[in-house]
Amino acid sequence: MSKFFSKKYDSLEAYTPGEQPRDQQYVKLNTNESPFPPAPQVVKAATEEAGRLQLYSDPESANVTRAVAERYGVEPENVLMVNGSDEILNFAFMAFGDADHPFVFPDISYGFYPVFAEVNHVPYREIPLKENFTIGVEDYCNVNANVVIANPNAPTGLLLSVEQIEQIVASNPDHVVIIDEAYIDFGGVSCIPLIQKYDNLLVTQTFSKSRSLAGGRLGYGIASAELIRDLNTIKYSTNPYNVNRMTAACGKAAIEADDYYQKNAKTIAANRAFTTSALRARDFEILPSAANFIFVKPPFCSGEELYLGLKQRGVLIRHWNKPRIAPWCRITIGTLEQMQALLHAIDKMMEESK
Repeated sequence: MSKFFSKKYDSLEAYTPGEQPRDQQYVKLNTNESPFPPAPQVVKAATEEAGRLQLYSDPESANVTRAVAERYGVEPENVLMVNGSDEILNFAFMAFGDADHPFVFPDISYGFYPVFAEVNHVPYREIPLKENFTIGVEDYCNVNANVVIANPNAPTGLLLSVEQIEQIVASNPDHVVIIDEAYIDFGGVSCIPLIQKYDNLLVTQTFSKSRSLAGGRLGYGIASAELIRDLNTIKYSTNPYNVNRMTAACGKAAIEADDYYQKNAKTIAANRAFTTSALRARDFEILPSAANFIFVKPPFCSGEELYLGLKQRGVLIRHWNKPRIAPWCRITIGTLEQMQALLHAIDKMMEESK
């Protein structure tokens, strides 16, 4: 760090994004992107809007906001569009966290949660997952703190039911409960309808996964109008033109092409089932996933060795060195051809290990 870097960030450990290597062509199964391109009308919308980039974007993102509101049966005042769902998570830590309102979240989950807490100087506590990697619902009831839960959780892919989420929300009426539904379209049921019943619930979603716009950077939060006003105060104090013109146009077009994306999500779920079955036949331990990835433990090598061996063979997956999950790896579900390439590379590794 330079001598100018503030000492208030001395202990900050920045989030580490997934690899984006350029040294060769990889079968890229490490960052949970969609293997499918955006719908044709989304590409068309981006092209049409490109000719107006000399103008600021709409700070309210009104067109895509209305489209999202209609899609989920809420009012526009219940929706806030953001630059990727990471932004609204950061806004939430800024808006709702302080010494009297700490945050709690699982110890094995999305790596940005502790970063957002640290960078905003918000006290937080990480609650250990159970031995089988599930979230203990009882651990988040009446906790006297704001709650953040990814559902399905990452990197495990495990899902809580809407009823379990409601139990957590109802038991913490004086604190905000944030449910991060980045992967909900691949096998879960959204708890968005619960915002009509609970004023302390914020649901976040993203266009990066099921809607093939990871490079577009678009997400949203859905909550009571009061919570959205709070988050807008933070937005207009930091980045009022947070969603660019092309991305907003793409988002609206993507909502209108919902059938295309729902079909792709079903294909990914089918490819997930195929890959899970194939790896279990090879004696891998695999958690039941409701996301566009699977969490696997190889039978013949360590998690790190699986990651490194596959990378040498042109297949990228994700591995962490955190002790409890070091034996495991996360594998994004891609096309059937990509999953067959993964299996072929694993078979080569298994043959060589004998």
